[in-house]
Amino acid sequence: MDTATPAVTVALHDGTRVVAESVQVDARRHGELLLPAVDRVLADAGVKLDAVTGVVVGVGPGPYTGLRVGLVTAATFGSALSVPVHGLCTLDGLAYAAGLDGPFAVATDARRKEVYWARYEDARTRTAGPCVDRPADIADQLAGLPVVGAGAVLYPEAFPDARGPEHLAAGALAGLAAERLAAGEELLPPQPLYLRRPDAQVPKNYKVVTPK
Repeated sequence: MDTATPAVTVALHDGTRVVAESVQVDARRHGELLLPAVDRVLADAGVKLDAVTGVVVGVGPGPYTGLRVGLVTAATFGSALSVPVHGLCTLDGLAYAAGLDGPFAVATDARRKEVYWARYEDARTRTAGPCVDRPADIADQLAGLPVVGAGAVLYPEAFPDARGPEHLAAGALAGLAAERLAAGEELLPPQPLYLRRPDAQVPKNYKVVTPK
């Protein structure tokens, strides 16, 4: 599952192929959409939740609130089912989904007129990032490269060779995780990649009111 971008996405993978998948793009309803998506995917696959032997969750980078929804849900499933929970960089999932052979980059919307981005040698090999920057500040670094994701589409002046997919589908995340686990590789811990502080801040010099 992944909630690090506007896409709320869940997939069931049997170790060889994607059995069922759901993708809904809605930047403000991660908490509302995720659990129904899990139920729908399991129903489409004709299995019960207790058939799940492991959980893979996108760890971002992504905005604070949406990202936490997926991570907390994954941790809860892992605890309830007594199964391992693995993390995977959301940008790696997008790179895998793009399936490009040569060098390219992935960029997602980080808001504040910035993008989360990473550079890849191929669909499975990240060579730089993840980072968060303004598009104009990295345009020269990525000049001449295809750039995959919604961040590229939002800023065509910086990324003229924008490519799809714009959003991650969890089937790609699961497929990449299955490949890496089968090869004996360790995945990331299910901890968030925020890359910057959350938008919400404690007010400075706030007035303390005490009862008389």
